[in-house]
Amino acid sequence: MKQIHPDMKMADLIEANYHLLAVLSRFGIEGGFGERTVREICTKNRLDADTFLLICRVYTKKDFTPSQEILREGQISDILRYLHQSHDYYMNNALVLLASTIEDLIEPCSETQKKVIWCFFSDYKAELEKHFAYEEGKVIPYVQDLLLGKRNNSFSIDRFEENHSNIEEKLSDLKNLILKSLPLACDDRLRVRLLNYIFALQNDLDSHTAIEDNIMVPMLRIIENPSYALRKREDKSEEDNIHDTLSDREIEILVSVAQGLLNKEIADKHNISINTVITHRKNITRKTGIKTVPGLTVYAILNGYIDINSVR
Repeated sequence: MKQIHPDMKMADLIEANYHLLAVLSRFGIEGGFGERTVREICTKNRLDADTFLLICRVYTKKDFTPSQEILREGQISDILRYLHQSHDYYMNNALVLLASTIEDLIEPCSETQKKVIWCFFSDYKAELEKHFAYEEGKVIPYVQDLLLGKRNNSFSIDRFEENHSNIEEKLSDLKNLILKSLPLACDDRLRVRLLNYIFALQNDLDSHTAIEDNIMVPMLRIIENPSYALRKREDKSEEDNIHDTLSDREIEILVSVAQGLLNKEIADKHNISINTVITHRKNITRKTGIKTVPGLTVYAILNGYIDINSVR
């Protein structure tokens, strides 16, 4: 996509990436753009144009990471608005559509097959509900208080990252079950339809998580502590590693993760901040392609970083 900016036509933006229609709908932006620009339409919808395009860039480029300067100019209230509407879309539209299609697809299955597939989906739905309820009940009110100058000492963005569960893994497992394990008696047209829905939801959730991790969290760190950006630059040499191989420090963190230590325990053990532990863990996941603690434990054992007998 060519460079996007507030003074481009909204129709041109959508023409370049139709997936951005999802972003428009969650901000309540209706069609019929005419020749109006992104800035004009955002102003009409009481939305900061730069923040809107920040979200659009995540949907356009999955590894997009905004600079501190860009984050400082963004409006966290618009980010919260987007995330809240996304939660509503996932629970009241996307999952309803999945449930209806799964029910039709598994109709020819045996009662046992129906039960296990439906239970798996129900568990995933419950997990997603819990995830979003935490954000709606803890994170969003915390941010709203911060914007009003109120400090809630019982919560922080560190606690959010500690409890930030991965919401894509079980959906990926559901996709593989539908793709590989359903009996041939199932209608293949329904199977393909369901897989399309799952792939679309998976991509959307990836963007949702990226917006939280790469936009909301660093924005909140700046609000919580305005000196955070300076400290981050000072710590850059330790935290960042652009190579694909694990650094010595990342291997140490990997071993601690495999041993079952929590982020705070790892921070205390290695005399580093929890923020630095989180950054190392993100780098380890990016480099290895492995997200779960059990997976990272197996990786550490197979690569000789840890003995199996030392694992909890």
